[in-house]
Amino acid sequence: MKLITYIFVFLPLLVFAQVDPVEKDSTVVEYYFIDGDSIPVSTIDLDAVLVLSKLKFDNRDDRIRYLILKRRTIKVYPYAKLAAERLVELNKRLETLERKSEKRRYAKIIQRYIEDEFSEELKKLTRKEGQILVKLIHRQTGKTTFQLIQELRSGWRAFWFNNTAKLFDISLKEQFNPLDVSEDYLIEDILERAFQSGQLDRQKSAFPIDYFELTNKWAGKTIKN
Repeated sequence: MKLITYIFVFLPLLVFAQVDPVEKDSTVVEYYFIDGDSIPVSTIDLDAVLVLSKLKFDNRDDRIRYLILKRRTIKVYPYAKLAAERLVELNKRLETLERKSEKRRYAKIIQRYIEDEFSEELKKLTRKEGQILVKLIHRQTGKTTFQLIQELRSGWRAFWFNNTAKLFDISLKEQFNPLDVSEDYLIEDILERAFQSGQLDRQKSAFPIDYFELTNKWAGKTIKN
């Protein structure tokens, strides 16, 4: 799991109208102001809510396997979320630095901080948890762990990291593909349920994921986990 630690080390409308609230009879009413005319807003925009179906399992073993996958996913998701946050922070900071020496110095600071805070926890992950983490890093950043190491370190180092990881049955090139991989669909299902229950903090995936499309495809199919 020391290999995956490197990811955390190096990641750190056009407006044509104005909307103003107007208090009226203790009720806040919003108005659009367009070309001097005020038009009251009579509708309320609500966020879309997914209605999740009740989970069904063919047998007890399938239920146990799902619960094990759930435990692993819930455990490693925060690290993938952190990787995405660190990547955004790192890119923003690096954009403000002009010299390569300054960029390297900043990267080392992030390295020490991440190692001190998370290195020991990442080392405790099992092989399966590590592979799920690799998939979720791709979900949250849009890039594989291999690509991130390649961009932030070097292609040669990424090559050796990937080959070393293979010894532990972990591929750093693994992508998250819930539309074609049954286990990834189950992971996405677990995440969506955890988001809605408040068990996990929702962070948008780096690429579009249509949960309805997934459920329509996998509904009624035998899913092997």
